[in-house]
Amino acid sequence: MDEDACMARAIALSFEGIAAGGGPFGAVVAGPQGILGEGRNNVVPGRDPTLHAEVVAIRAACALPGSHDLRGAVLYTSCEPCPMCLGAAWWAPCSAVVYGNGRAEAAAIGFDDAAIYAEVARPVQARVLPLRRLMATEALEAFTAWAAKADRAPY
Repeated sequence: MDEDACMARAIALSFEGIAAGGGPFGAVVAGPQGILGEGRNNVVPGRDPTLHAEVVAIRAACALPGSHDLRGAVLYTSCEPCPMCLGAAWWAPCSAVVYGNGRAEAAAIGFDDAAIYAEVARPVQARVLPLRRLMATEALEAFTAWAAKADRAPY
């Protein structure tokens, strides 16, 4: 499937999202064999702030038989991903992200992620959203157990 077709589908999904009461965002994950997953923004209808189009598309692609690993696949999205969706693309890990609208266009219609990007760049102690450690020793026990597990699946 060519890039224009993938982006056209992502844009079509953004219109479907609007019609369904969600935000104006759509995304597809495509590999050499074609589209693996699709998503549209479903935050408001789904009452879930993580239901961004990119996350929905990545979840759909990963639900196919095989693996959680999307290496070799490309995320096509109608808008430059927010920090959460960019993180999901990194963890997938998608081989590339191709987008239509940029941050400035998103901010102009009320989807401004500048504060989140700035927050992530700050040291933990200087962040607006307080982060604090609790029971670090006990929490480390789970990491130690996972590291010792011979059949663990790293990602």
